[in-house]
Amino acid sequence: MGGKMSRNKGAGAERELSAFLSEQLGIEIKRKLGQARDSGDDIQIGKYRIEVKRRETLAIMQWCRQVEACCNADDVPVVAFRQNNEEWRVVMRLNDILPLLKITGSFSDVPPATSA
Repeated sequence: MGGKMSRNKGAGAERELSAFLSEQLGIEIKRKLGQARDSGDDIQIGKYRIEVKRRETLAIMQWCRQVEACCNADDVPVVAFRQNNEEWRVVMRLNDILPLLKITGSFSDVPPATSA
């Protein structure tokens, strides 16, 4: 798929993810347009800078580098992607997801760590 069709598919994916996030978060999420988007990410929610991909062939590390290049030190780069007939998936750096895991505090069924 080339040129205009690829751009249309990408824009459609950005609208689809924006609508899903809006519904799930209860706030309006809009995709970036024009010059705002030339910085590298497609959607921004607070410190989360999201690169959206709707492709069958995955190039995850390339996409990670793309969104990381546009981030400041305090930003969290995220790649959201979906293949045909699959659900949305995200890729984040491990150090960026740890604070989210701590916030949820859902560790009641996990035994405490022990020293070796």
